[in-house]
Amino acid sequence: MKLYYAPHTCSLSPLIVLNELGLPHELIKVDNQTKRTADGRDFRAINPKGYVAALELDNGEVLTEGPAIIQYLADLKPEAKLAPPPGTWPRVRLQEMLNFITSEIHAGIAPLFNPELPDAAQTIFRERLFRRMAVLEQTLSQSSHLTGDTFTVADAYLYTIAGWFKFFAIELSQWPAVAAYEKRIAARPSVQAALQAHT
Repeated sequence: MKLYYAPHTCSLSPLIVLNELGLPHELIKVDNQTKRTADGRDFRAINPKGYVAALELDNGEVLTEGPAIIQYLADLKPEAKLAPPPGTWPRVRLQEMLNFITSEIHAGIAPLFNPELPDAAQTIFRERLFRRMAVLEQTLSQSSHLTGDTFTVADAYLYTIAGWFKFFAIELSQWPAVAAYEKRIAARPSVQAALQAHT
C-alpha cells in the first residue's frame, strides 16, 4: 500500500493506524501547493480531489477521505480491535464519533488556516469550535478514549486534529480531560513513529 501524505495534515491519522497494525506501506509525500508528489507525479491524477490523505492499494484502487481510510485499515486486521466489527452497535457509535470529528472539529478548525479570514469571522468559528470541544471534554472526562477504554481509529483522528490547535495559539489546557488525553495518545509508540515519518 502507498499512503500519500503532507506534513501537518489529516494524513497523520492513517499513518498512526498503519503503525498500530504493523501493516507494510510506502509513504509518498505530496506538495500541497504544487500538487506534485515527491516522485514527480501530478497528485490530482491519483486523487482528483487534490488533497491528502489517499491510500493506493496493491490492486491500484485509491481510497480517499481519512475516516474511510482508517476504517478500511482497521478491518484488514480485526484482531487488533481498532474498530468494532461492521454491522454492530459499537461500530455505529464509532462512525458517529468519526463523523463528529470530521464535521465539527476538523471542519470547525479548517477555516482558521485562511489568513484572510476577518477577525469577526475568526471569532465566530472559534466560539463554535469551543462549544464542540466542550462535548469532547465531557466524553473524555468519563472514559480514557473516545469510545470507551481502548484506543480506536477515532483516537488517531482526533489526536491528529488536536495537533493543529497550536497553530492558532489555542491551548488544550482549557479542556483538562482533552489535554490529558492528548498526552496519553502522544506517548503511544505508533504515534511517535508516525510523527517522525510525517515530515
